[in-house]
Formats: sequence, C-alpha cells, structure tokens
Amino acid sequence: MKKNRIIFALFGSLLLLSGCAKWIDRGESVTAVGSSALQPLVETVAEDFQTNNPGKFINVQGGGSGTGLSQVQSGAVEIGNSDLFAEEKNGIDADKLVDHKVAVVGIAPIVNKNIGIKNISLDDLRKVFLGEVTNWKELGGADQAIVILNRAAGSGTRSTFEKWVLDGETAIKSQEQDSSGMVRQIVADTPGAISYTAFSYINEDVATLTVDNIAPTDENVTTNAWKIWAYEHMYTKGEPADLTKEFLDYILSEDIQEKIVGELGYIPVSKMQVERDWQGKLVEK
Repeated sequence: MKKNRIIFALFGSLLLLSGCAKWIDRGESVTAVGSSALQPLVETVAEDFQTNNPGKFINVQGGGSGTGLSQVQSGAVEIGNSDLFAEEKNGIDADKLVDHKVAVVGIAPIVNKNIGIKNISLDDLRKVFLGEVTNWKELGGADQAIVILNRAAGSGTRSTFEKWVLDGETAIKSQEQDSSGMVRQIVADTPGAISYTAFSYINEDVATLTVDNIAPTDENVTTNAWKIWAYEHMYTKGEPADLTKEFLDYILSEDIQEKIVGELGYIPVSKMQVERDWQGKLVEK
C-alpha cells in the first residue's frame, strides 16, 4: 500500500510539472529585469495586473540598467528595464530592441541631514564627486568630511547623474551599492554622506539639495529647469507579443499612468513639456 502511495505521488508530481510546462508554454509568465529606480513602479503595477488577471504572473527583478539591457538582448528575459537609452550602453545593439518609455524619473543629490547646507552650485556638486572638495565647511557647512556613496557601475541612475552633473566624467572611487534603497539608508546613517537617487526613493530619512537654487521637483523636471532626469524604459527584443504586450499596454494605459505612476514619485511621460533624444538634446515634442 505504501509503495502504491509513493507511485501515485510521483505520478501526481509529473502531472503537475507537465501542467507547469504547458502553463509556461502558453506565455503566462513574463520576467522584467534591470533598473532599480524603475523597479518599485513595475512591481506595483505587476501586483495590480496580477490581481486583475488571475493566473498571469509578472516576475520583477533589479540588478541595474546594464543588466536589464544585456539580459533582454540575449533573450534571457522578456523585458529589460533601464534608465538609459539602449544607444548609451556599450555592447548593446539598439536596433534589435524596441523602446517603451513608461515614465520619467528625476534624480536628486541626497545628503545626511546634518551636513549644514541646503543649496549647492552645479560646479561645486561636480567638484564634490570628483574629489576636489572634501569637507562640507568648504561649502559653508559643518566641519565634516564628505563621504561619497555611488551606485555601482552599470547603474542607469549613476550614468544619468554623471552625464548631467559630471559632464560624463567618472566620480572618484568610493563605496558603491547596487540598491537605491540601500544607498538611501547608508546616507541617512553616515555623517557627512552624499549620494544621489531617484525622486521615488527620497523620504524623510535624508535631505535633498537644491542645485543653483532650483529644487528637485516634478514640475521643474517637466520643463527641464531641473536637468538631472531620465526616461524610464522597458525594452523588448523586437515587438512585444502575448503577455509581454498585454503587460506593457497595461502599464502605459491612461488609468495606470494617472493613478499609480504619479503616486509612486514618477512623472507620466504625457506631462513632460520637453523631450530629449538619447544624446540628451532637446527635440520637438
């Protein structure tokens, strides 16, 4: 009798695995990998989508924009999330990918609350990250050594920050983190610390700096008064189909753009008063 139960259990497991294989073959599961700045939005929309579409699953992972682009290009995942245009990333053939801009994200310098300044010039911000200014007292703040924290290489947030603040130069070697959430936590806990993160990750644990007296706000991003921003891209290898297309259509729907995108600290693309190409040049909207 025990032997029969074991055989029956094994047979049941095989049927379950077979069913799973058919479920996967039907395209009922999609994986989106990449940008941690975009991750909270995609995760939230994925949960909403799954609630409204039982039996359909969206697997969302981070890893950075470089990972997202390389994974979707190789065909390992259906969607590559990126803060960068594919054209900006070495080793990526943008001609093979299709760009779906789902939002805009502002990026701001964040600091430990006790550094003693609230505004910084763009030139001084550049000097801080290039290691030319090393103490906050040089900028009128506390007598406290500046502790720089960078996102890891491959991060779209880092690339955007270096593009618009450092004129494409690379920040000095410092502690690096893959996660935007971890960056925020370390800055909050470390005296003298400075880093940068998407608006969607900013909370009361850290302070933001205005740059040349311009505040990092959604409104200033939409007019390009605040220039440190990027599109949030969801790339596919070729035109999307089946569940991938269904999910992308869902995240781009007017209802989701109005209700979820803005609530999570992102800016709907439709609200932008300007448009930039992959080289950063303003183009007619």
